[in-house]
Amino acid sequence: MSLARPGPRALSRRLILSKQQFRNYAAPGEGSIPASKRKYVPTSGTYPLGFKVGTAHVGVKPSNTRFDDLALIAAEDPCSAAAVFTTNKFQAAPVTVSSEILKRRKGNGIRAVVVNSGCANAVTGKAGIEDAEAMAKKTDECFIKDNNGEDDGRGSRTLVMSTGVIGQRLPIEKITSKLPAAYFNLGGTHDHWLSAARAIMTTDTFPKLLSRTFTLPSTGDRRYHIAGMTKGAGMIHPNMATLLGIMCTDVPIDPYPLRNLLLSAVKDSFNSISIDGDTSTNDTVAILANGAAGGKVISTTDASDPDYAAMEEILTDFSIDLAQLVVRDGEGATKFVAIRVTGARSYSDAKKVANSIARSPLVKTALYGKDANWGRILCATGYAEGVRSVEPSHTTVSFVPQDGSPELKLLVRGEPETVDEERAAKILEQEDLEIRVRLDDSGGHEAEGLGDFEERKHEAVVWTCDFSHEYVTINGDYRT
Repeated sequence: MSLARPGPRALSRRLILSKQQFRNYAAPGEGSIPASKRKYVPTSGTYPLGFKVGTAHVGVKPSNTRFDDLALIAAEDPCSAAAVFTTNKFQAAPVTVSSEILKRRKGNGIRAVVVNSGCANAVTGKAGIEDAEAMAKKTDECFIKDNNGEDDGRGSRTLVMSTGVIGQRLPIEKITSKLPAAYFNLGGTHDHWLSAARAIMTTDTFPKLLSRTFTLPSTGDRRYHIAGMTKGAGMIHPNMATLLGIMCTDVPIDPYPLRNLLLSAVKDSFNSISIDGDTSTNDTVAILANGAAGGKVISTTDASDPDYAAMEEILTDFSIDLAQLVVRDGEGATKFVAIRVTGARSYSDAKKVANSIARSPLVKTALYGKDANWGRILCATGYAEGVRSVEPSHTTVSFVPQDGSPELKLLVRGEPETVDEERAAKILEQEDLEIRVRLDDSGGHEAEGLGDFEERKHEAVVWTCDFSHEYVTINGDYRT
């Protein structure tokens, strides 16, 4: 029996599919940063006093034969520390171990954060816990052997993070054998920090690193510093922090206010991004404060304290900028999209609507296809659960270009506009876009049952990206 020769149409379709499925993204191990992403990689930085970072090559993934995949962030003196962790019930071993370390030490005396990429050490049972504890213990030993640390009887001083494939054991002996090398390579230059940001990457296409210098009200012209690195490109949705992140500052802050500052910052930053609606098993964002720059200690959570209030604003703004880099590197993404929902009866309502739109595959694929399909945005607004602020006849949807040109209204008070498709296409050609949803567009009239519109002043912003063919390609072959 002979096989039929495919016709020209079938051959053409196969060719199109093969092109769409070709893996052309730059993942770690391939080394190259896409030209469009290079502008987000800093060429210099000003880093906090008293911190050093180092890296080493382990080869956690056998295919990685030359790129560092172990990072160590270390403080010269014990720090205050705080962290937020995933709410996923299948918490990875490093999450469990780091959480216990912080509880046991009450946020005091932390010296380091150690991170491996290539394997998440998640869903690995008791053996995974032992491996995470071994990473912490070996790091502690580096400080003790160097006469730069001591055992105070309260357990490890090292937080542990892992990222990569779920369900596989770490090559723990390879990792612990290379930890002394990472410690030996510690340094405080920009290149050291950038190398560490590279070492924690998985499907990221560029290292995400920021640093900033600032002052506080009580200390005049005394300069403080904050630096942070993060990784994440997929399995990103807010339910804590949705990635790995480490921030360090030389401001003196006690553990309790430091935790409050972090929780406040995360709400409007790492908890306001979404790439694909999946919350990881390993999500962790940690901050270390060593006080090396001196000055008054922030010891209160009272918002009337000028230093606390200033630090809250600084940390939140810094965290927003760091979190936005994750969205800009969304797996296969071509667009950076802000979803702004205004006129809600509560912040919770606004956030729920924004999240509903941000995680809609139909909205995200329409954005990728440059299709001004406002019906999908409206649909996602309408099915947002537990929201009391949505009334169709008072909902307005617009595209807001980021080039300063006027907004393009798609729907006004529940009535469709005649959309200029040519202008819509031009707006959707741009890398940055805002989708604005007004829930209080009364047209000067009160809405029955919705209360006083003067009180509907709450808004929320969630940052997301589009879905492209590459997202499927990346996640189709991620494990193998």
